[in-house]
Amino acid sequence: MKVAVIGGGASGLMSAIFSAKNGNDVDLFEANEKVGKKIYITGKGRCNVTNASDTNDIMQQVVNNSKFLYSSLYSFSSEDTINFFENAGVPIKIERGNRAFPASDKSSDIISALLNKCNNLGVKIHLNSKVVEIKKNDDKFDITTIHGIYSMYDATIICTGGCTYSATGSTGDGYRFAKSFGHSVTKISPALVPVLLNDGYVKELEGLSLKNVKLMSFVDGKKFKEFFGEMLFTSNGISGPIALSMSSYINRQTNISLKLDLKPALDNNKLQARIVRDIDNLREKQISTLLCGLLPKSLASVFILKLGFDEKRKCKTLNTKEIDKIVNLLKNFDLNYRSLDKLDYGIITSGGVNVSEVNPRTLESKLISGLYFAGEVLDVDALTGGYNLQIAFATGHLAGLNAGNTKA
Repeated sequence: MKVAVIGGGASGLMSAIFSAKNGNDVDLFEANEKVGKKIYITGKGRCNVTNASDTNDIMQQVVNNSKFLYSSLYSFSSEDTINFFENAGVPIKIERGNRAFPASDKSSDIISALLNKCNNLGVKIHLNSKVVEIKKNDDKFDITTIHGIYSMYDATIICTGGCTYSATGSTGDGYRFAKSFGHSVTKISPALVPVLLNDGYVKELEGLSLKNVKLMSFVDGKKFKEFFGEMLFTSNGISGPIALSMSSYINRQTNISLKLDLKPALDNNKLQARIVRDIDNLREKQISTLLCGLLPKSLASVFILKLGFDEKRKCKTLNTKEIDKIVNLLKNFDLNYRSLDKLDYGIITSGGVNVSEVNPRTLESKLISGLYFAGEVLDVDALTGGYNLQIAFATGHLAGLNAGNTKA
């Protein structure tokens, strides 16, 4: 059987490998001058190749359509991913949060392992070969590239990625191909992307990193999601782990508001008791001194402005109502949400080929026999920590096994 794989990223390379392992004659078409461009930059160049958690835990980190991924993730687990690369000569190490990296800290080792597997299995890789059209004539697929037409494929696997990081070649072509075959594509949004704010004070806080804080989102005034951990103020908003995670959940919502709990370890009563003790110890000191004991200096200055207090007032002048106001702001610091950052700044794309139109057990289209989808082109995405690459490898494995209808 002849199989065409469109896209030479993580899912495409894995699809090609497992399709070729099944004895298929595989052609992989890549628009760039080399494969794995996005793999190369993941994990800041170290490549967070998977997350060494069990599959149930990984499923919990999938933001959209986790049930669809059941067959993919159980047929090719994170343990399978680690074994795959170690057997290919790339030792894997496990770091904080079960994040798995090549021991060398070089993403190029992961790409080389995938390329070597392809070469050893006879996969023909066509570089600088942007696909412009895919057609099915009778039972065969024709692939039109900028260099000409390649014909008579029994199966085609679309692994073109999303449309974030467009410099790596992810330009959304897969959505166009899917639509040409009658598939629907859900709304495309950035995921794992910085959050933009309207607050004028943000510029003053640029570069400030907060640890052990809780970011809360509200939709139509109702509590929606919350994340605890680290956050960073940028020149126009917030970033860092909890902000990026939050973006993946609010990107399909409207009427969003955000708040920060700056002291999540303390409930209101304990926080009030602490502030009262601090006031007793700082009676003759200015309010600014009190707040600098609770917050980083730059944030304390903004905090005082939000409170509307004269920072030169002495601590002993604070009354019960004003103490309550300080407590409430520490627990509910408003962030004036504007939007998510640009689509191209997202680590991953949210949205894609509608999974209700794809068989989750094989990743074959329910509309067109012989047409398969794998990786980010599908409407699936997860949080940071190696989960998205695991999805790419797992879906690539499943699509590759089934495409060509040989030993699957």
